[in-house]
Amino acid sequence: MTPLGEILIRRIAATGPISIAEYMAECLMHPVHGYYTTRDPLGREGDFTTAPEISQMFGELIGLAMAQAWVDQGRPSSFVLTELGPGRGTLMADLLRAAALVPGFRDAASLHLVEGSPVLRTAQAQALAGSSPNWHMTVETLPDGPLFLVANEFFDALPIRQFQRDPSGWRERQIAVSDGKLMLGLAMAASYDTLSHRLADTGPGEIVETCTPGASVAAVIAGRIARWGGAALIIDYGGWHSRGDTFQAISAHGFVDPLAEPGSADLTAHVDFEALAGAVRSVPGTASSAMTAQGVFLEGLGITARAEAIARRLSGPALDSHVAAHRRLTHPEEMGSLFQCLSVTPASAPPFPGLGP
Repeated sequence: MTPLGEILIRRIAATGPISIAEYMAECLMHPVHGYYTTRDPLGREGDFTTAPEISQMFGELIGLAMAQAWVDQGRPSSFVLTELGPGRGTLMADLLRAAALVPGFRDAASLHLVEGSPVLRTAQAQALAGSSPNWHMTVETLPDGPLFLVANEFFDALPIRQFQRDPSGWRERQIAVSDGKLMLGLAMAASYDTLSHRLADTGPGEIVETCTPGASVAAVIAGRIARWGGAALIIDYGGWHSRGDTFQAISAHGFVDPLAEPGSADLTAHVDFEALAGAVRSVPGTASSAMTAQGVFLEGLGITARAEAIARRLSGPALDSHVAAHRRLTHPEEMGSLFQCLSVTPASAPPFPGLGP
């Protein structure tokens, strides 16, 4: 058992079971033993690979789309360019390089990154050394002004709660201790007003996940865009309408038991885009796009033409790797349909490029 596992076992033995949300928060961001506070998890030597690390095309196309959204809203002379959970800074570096082709965009942008990991902040500082990034722990501390924001694989790591349908209501799934080991258990049955609408489409034993932090972040973003303008692009794996257990742990590019080695694996859950869209639409003056598959979004932005242009300069293994990267990002059997996209814009603004209303 890891040091964090021992800490959690002692805590639960003393005070009782904890929610999955509490467990995720401790495992990912514990100040001493948390997964994100102690390592760089990305790349071949890490635990997982994100789209920006697969190909430069991903960040470049998002950069051009973001610049077009800026143009569509009248080219504000100054704006807050933000990424949530920027990883190593690869996406933002590619975004800025491509968006520099649009006159005035870079000069108007003030770069702000929402990142809690000291290790990843160091990597971001190196990748974005010429762009004077500013760091924040939360979206609430971003400066006022038009907000142009991207969040790629950010919402999936926010803590979730799980509720299992019971004939008399709902039972929350919790983390307990048995024989000195962490295990999943069920709380006593109770009614939850926030889940009353799910009684009609679930049966006994079915699981529903909620992510209050995700809805809160989406609402904050929407509120800023409603007030000052801008656009937000959310890309993550998930779907519409939460159903089933999607809580998972990833280590060394494979799935592992999320309770086995707390703090040593990435913990995530599928994003409920219906909940995010609902949070956005609850803010007057904002609109969210339809949820759109990543492959469809990237094709709409012209990724195949970009891929063909790059391919003409390549041969041999480099060309094979490039072709594989294009497929991985767009093909329905790979990231193309697993990952979904949602945008936030002012209700009066044109839709975000590549995404319809």
